[in-house]
Amino acid sequence: MARHGFGRGEYRYFAYPLPPLVAGLRSRLYARLAPVANRWNAMMGIDVSYPAAHEDYLADCHRAGQLRPTPLLLQYAAGDYNCLHQDLYGERVFPLQAAFLLSAPQRDFTGGEFVLTEQRPRMQSRPEVVALQQGDAVVFAVHHRPVQGGKGYYRVNMRHGVSRIRSGQRHTLGVIFHDAL
Repeated sequence: MARHGFGRGEYRYFAYPLPPLVAGLRSRLYARLAPVANRWNAMMGIDVSYPAAHEDYLADCHRAGQLRPTPLLLQYAAGDYNCLHQDLYGERVFPLQAAFLLSAPQRDFTGGEFVLTEQRPRMQSRPEVVALQQGDAVVFAVHHRPVQGGKGYYRVNMRHGVSRIRSGQRHTLGVIFHDAL
């Protein structure tokens, strides 16, 4: 991560064919999240809809030249962290992604909280810490999400990261539903 300015730690993307467990998880989660993504886009006035089946969405990514799979494993050691960022890898972007904590807080590592920031228009950014336990997942916005305002829905920019690991090692599975260029 450090050589790219992303923070400190290690990450490795899976290659196709994905391990069956990761491929199945990705496909099943997508099917449940596609209706949410379509609802979000309608609320924000974005004229993009997502098919019900992940295979159909991936075919669209591949037609757009986004051929590289994006699920990944992340490993952090003491002193490591992940800067606030967005996982945008091309024109096709599915608006939700998931992170699964594979390590046990307080046993395997300390620190390393999952952090989200909401960049609200004409306001200060608002952070949110999501307390995860081993085996928990968090589903969150890749780029922006709808927020109800006085005149309807508007978009807020979202970023995510991981706070500094104080001790031990933290492992995470990241599941991103769009493929990369």
